[in-house]
Amino acid sequence: MNPLDVSSDAALVATVLLTVNILLGLLLSARYNTVQSWPHKRLPIFDIHNWTAYLALVLIVIHPLGLLYVTQAKFRFLDLVWPVHSPQQTLYNCLGAAAFYSVVLVIVTSLFRAQLGSRNWKMLHYVSYAAAALLFAHGILTDPDLKNQPPDVLDGEKILVEVCAVVVVLATVWRVRYQPRKKAVGVTVSKADYDAV
Repeated sequence: MNPLDVSSDAALVATVLLTVNILLGLLLSARYNTVQSWPHKRLPIFDIHNWTAYLALVLIVIHPLGLLYVTQAKFRFLDLVWPVHSPQQTLYNCLGAAAFYSVVLVIVTSLFRAQLGSRNWKMLHYVSYAAAALLFAHGILTDPDLKNQPPDVLDGEKILVEVCAVVVVLATVWRVRYQPRKKAVGVTVSKADYDAV
């Protein structure tokens, strides 16, 4: 297995993990109860949500580091952290870097959720959707062989990324349409009470 394969495989697994992570986050935001609904047993969704993010972050770091060892690519460390002058696919690499920094922002701010407060944290957590869009665009548009070829959208790796993107879009639409019911807290006023006023 050469460094380019390691880099590509790390990116693909990270894409799947982040897709699972977003799906779990949508379930958490919808207050999905695994005891009352499928699979009818207690699952640590919140913990799985967190650990998929941490593991994906490790793989996202491995992905560009592998490019340093690809001799034909000639990437320098600076090209990985600030890819505006990268030797190949500069725009697509910038999308990937923006996705990486967005994921880091979401994970780091989640570690300080209590200090940020629920409302501020939630607003920052919406960056995960931008991270997903950037990640999917980077994954679909880049040439995995680093030969500056146009993307083959029917390649197996690209199909995996495209399926992940479609799943996230459909799940997000479901979540927007499905709002958890809030218990109504109100006072019932009878006609006699109303007339008395």
